[in-house]
Amino acid sequence: MPRQRRRVLVAFSALPALALAGCMVGPNFTRPETDVAGHYQNAANLQTGPVNEALWWENFRDPTLSNLIQAGYENNLSLQVAGARVLQARAQLAAAVGELYPQQQGAFGAYTYERQSQAAPTNFKGADTYLNVAELGFTATWELDFWGKFRRAIQANDAAFLGSIDAYDAALVTLTADIATSYVSIRTLQAQIQVAGTNITVQTESLRIANAQYHAGQTSLLDVEQAQTQLGTTEATLPTLRAQLGVQEDALAVLLGTTQDKIAPLLAGSGAIPQAPAGVAVGIPKDLLRQRPDVREAELAAASQSALIGVAKAQLFPALSLSGTFGWESSSSNGASLGDLFNWSSRAITLGPSVQIPLFNYGQLTNQVRAQDAAFEQSILTYQNIVLQAQQQVQDAITNYVQAQQSVAALTGAVQSAVQATNLAMIRYVDGAADYTTVLTAEQAQLQVQNSLAIAQGNVPQALVALYTGLGGGWQIADGHDVLPDRIKADMARRTNWGGLLAPPAHAAPASRAQQIRQTYVPNW
Repeated sequence: MPRQRRRVLVAFSALPALALAGCMVGPNFTRPETDVAGHYQNAANLQTGPVNEALWWENFRDPTLSNLIQAGYENNLSLQVAGARVLQARAQLAAAVGELYPQQQGAFGAYTYERQSQAAPTNFKGADTYLNVAELGFTATWELDFWGKFRRAIQANDAAFLGSIDAYDAALVTLTADIATSYVSIRTLQAQIQVAGTNITVQTESLRIANAQYHAGQTSLLDVEQAQTQLGTTEATLPTLRAQLGVQEDALAVLLGTTQDKIAPLLAGSGAIPQAPAGVAVGIPKDLLRQRPDVREAELAAASQSALIGVAKAQLFPALSLSGTFGWESSSSNGASLGDLFNWSSRAITLGPSVQIPLFNYGQLTNQVRAQDAAFEQSILTYQNIVLQAQQQVQDAITNYVQAQQSVAALTGAVQSAVQATNLAMIRYVDGAADYTTVLTAEQAQLQVQNSLAIAQGNVPQALVALYTGLGGGWQIADGHDVLPDRIKADMARRTNWGGLLAPPAHAAPASRAQQIRQTYVPNW
């Protein structure tokens, strides 16, 4: 090979290495500054040590609740949509990585038969002229990533992929909380229905006594009518409570990915309102930055948008490409034959660089950079706002939890007094020492305070569920499991060739998600 040709080939072979070693324009992402409180308010009665919020529903020691959450994890359709988005983001990342290689490539082949007319000006002999031409080869065009346009795109898609995993985890946090909230609401409504039923029994007995007193001539018909009014008013609360119970059961069915007729067996009849555990730890606000998947998702969204600034900025610089064609070409002219196609002497090689320099873009490229920078600033502000909202959610839940416990303590004593007052009022009424208004007032107070206690008892676990949700617990149930059931992945594999991307190692986080603490996103490019 001539020395000059070798020098050309060496120079061309060095271009890819030079491109990969080139700079990457655009900013390198770092975690935005956030305003994080040093501790939570009104948390004197709560622990500040390590938080065990992973499978928080097990702290209630309610097998029915645990079974419902497991069923929701396995069947909830919205969660499966989030799992499909993870696979979508993984495929988009793979497509972005492919841009590092020759963007246009392919094999070509052609055969041409030509018969020249006898009347053609170039046909001097006036004889038939035939020509057969065949060619076969490969061609490729490679835009070198000298300014980091493709590497920045990979960073953006990589952050979007990791963000989709956190979005899946965030969907799990919401799902577990919604199931628990719906379940506690169902048990609370069942308790209210039981309270109403107990008071109906008491008031029915009061009506019987009022009737007996009236027929004995000891009281007037007014007492009977008042007793009947009170009983009817209490009975009228049952249809409303049962309607609310049905709505909650219907909502729970959707969360579990099933129909309403299958909920009753899952609830296993009526049950007590879940009891909050004795000790609850909340940690410190700074823990939210690594515990809550929605906070991590917002951070990765900002990282992805930061990389897109580099993608847009790279458009301002010259684009260096390398194009080449290698193949064989033969024809039947000049005594040659198509059979010579694969002779080494029939090879044809085209190789050379090209450059495109943006000149007159009328500010379009510059304004695209500005637009991406503005979008990046939005993502930073969104991240900072989510951090503040996360602290607010935890703080509100702490306040509600503490206040709900105090309400239960106060109402528990009030219920005992109300029941005793109703009994004493009835005794005085039978003895003629008091009129029926005293009984009526006592029964109304008993119903009200017992119903308030049932609601307050439900508010305690509701507030605790909100607290665990605010702390970012619940997504750990998926640790060690794939984002989609095997049956769904089997359907996808039958429709489309997914290669190895459907295998869990191809789209799972690089470490056990229950143990992994995601730090600031540092691109590895």
